[in-house]
Amino acid sequence: MALNPRIDTWAGRTVWLVGASTGIGRATAERLHGLGARVVVSARSRQALDEFTQAHPGSEALALDATDREAMRAAAAGIVQRHGRIDLVAYFAGTYTPMRATEFDLDIALRHVQVNYVGALYLLDAVLPTLLAQGRAGQPAHISLVSSVAGFRGLPQSLAYGPTKAALINLAETLYMDLEDSHVGVSVINPGFVETPLTAQNAFKMPALITPAQAALEVVKGWEKGEFEIHFPKRFTLWLKGLRHLPYTAYFAAVRRSTGL
Repeated sequence: MALNPRIDTWAGRTVWLVGASTGIGRATAERLHGLGARVVVSARSRQALDEFTQAHPGSEALALDATDREAMRAAAAGIVQRHGRIDLVAYFAGTYTPMRATEFDLDIALRHVQVNYVGALYLLDAVLPTLLAQGRAGQPAHISLVSSVAGFRGLPQSLAYGPTKAALINLAETLYMDLEDSHVGVSVINPGFVETPLTAQNAFKMPALITPAQAALEVVKGWEKGEFEIHFPKRFTLWLKGLRHLPYTAYFAAVRRSTGL
């Protein structure tokens, strides 16, 4: 059952992807551009964004740091001024450093909070007034937050990363209930392991590893179908979802057996 309005066509839609210089964000931008959307990409790397717009004529680059509140507001205002609306906005920005409690680093942990979670709040602050106004005018819009299966339950080496992703899942759930009657759709994306510069840090074999292009196909398909939670690859994410229902004794034992940690 679709919890959001389905998207039948991307032609003419203005889509803003924050965190689109690499990985799933960039691959999703490429996919949407190919489907006819007016794609606006943001990230810190001006060079990466310029390379994207040169390779994808008609797209637009807005370099910004997701942890800069005023930069986020200015970017959103600029998009609305130039294009009149934002049909879909997605927060792909994120950071990941493996960490266990025996090697706790407060600065790294706080950096995860700022990039992975607070940046998403800055995006909401920047776009919600516009999206709510569009909804009242009968012009549906959509907000999508990129979390992770690491947000389902605690996992080894995820001390800094996992809690921020759990917060995004909770945030998306609450947003959906608050905005359901406002013609503003909400979705949360929970990928498994995807080949990106972030996951390249992992020293272990990552099960069901997929490419960014494969991930982008799943993301766009989920938006088109009106899904609230978009998770993939199913052969991995469904197993992790099953673990969520185990009591702690069984869950901790299962994770230790699976990871050796």
